[in-house]
Amino acid sequence: MEQAKILITGANGQLGRVLAKELRKKYGQANVLATDIRKPDFDNSPFEFLDITNKKRVIELIHDYKITQIYHLAAMLSANGEWDPKKTWDVNLNALLKLLSVSRDNGIERFFFPSTIAVFGSTTPKEHTQQHVPLMPETVYGMSKVTGELWCNYFFQRYNLDIRSLRYPGIIGYQSIPEGGTTDYAVEIFHAAIKGETYKCFLDKDTKLPMMYIFDAIRATIEIMEAPSDKISLRTSYNLAAMSFTPAEIYEEIKKHFPNFAIQYEPDFRQKIAESWSASIDDRLARSDWNWNHAYDLPKMVTEMITKLNV
Repeated sequence: MEQAKILITGANGQLGRVLAKELRKKYGQANVLATDIRKPDFDNSPFEFLDITNKKRVIELIHDYKITQIYHLAAMLSANGEWDPKKTWDVNLNALLKLLSVSRDNGIERFFFPSTIAVFGSTTPKEHTQQHVPLMPETVYGMSKVTGELWCNYFFQRYNLDIRSLRYPGIIGYQSIPEGGTTDYAVEIFHAAIKGETYKCFLDKDTKLPMMYIFDAIRATIEIMEAPSDKISLRTSYNLAAMSFTPAEIYEEIKKHFPNFAIQYEPDFRQKIAESWSASIDDRLARSDWNWNHAYDLPKMVTEMITKLNV
């Protein structure tokens, strides 16, 4: 693993920029190639432009940089995905199939695919959603991720491509403001509090969703990729959990730091998306297979977010 040469797609995004930094600490700056369709507004070198639908360009980068592992983060998210379903399907699913085929044919040793709580739907138990449940998502984003999970399992079973995957909950981090997700309120709310602004929340106050602090998400990603293959019993995607809360609950926690902070609830189309998802997740399989354990609960995460954003 010390000689891994890593390519990250979508490396300018909320997860990608933090993951690249952490991987470079472990594997060396030159051994982690960041790629995206946009020029980074921060130092993310080495960096290459990459449209993940361009199979030829992917192959060129694999050969040029002698890539052995791919972390495929590029995707259109839940809310944005509903504006252009066809493009979402092409970016999230068809591009994945190209990357899996390229990985199979070009010696990629390990491949990471991010799934999501958006794979759950009205057929899924809301509380303590177990690993194996009926999946009937109600967004194109969720549909593409369920299908992607099945294709990942197929490439492992059929071609022995070593694929690992996590179903991320909502991710909260101070490094950037995410765009296009249904859980984005849990990041936006901190910026409003620090600026002394009233926050207009696009979800109802009692909408409970699974959430995770970004450093737990990054650590889980690296841990599953570094786990021995015989510890990975699931090749679709592991449930992953840390905390669940409502907008009202995170608001009350933030008010302990900003007593005059105010919030207004103005649910929009994202409310229906959120209502189709689980409220809490059972991730016992991840904890037993490769010893996953979260480090941040709601109070600890709120304190660190405010501290980092106030610097």
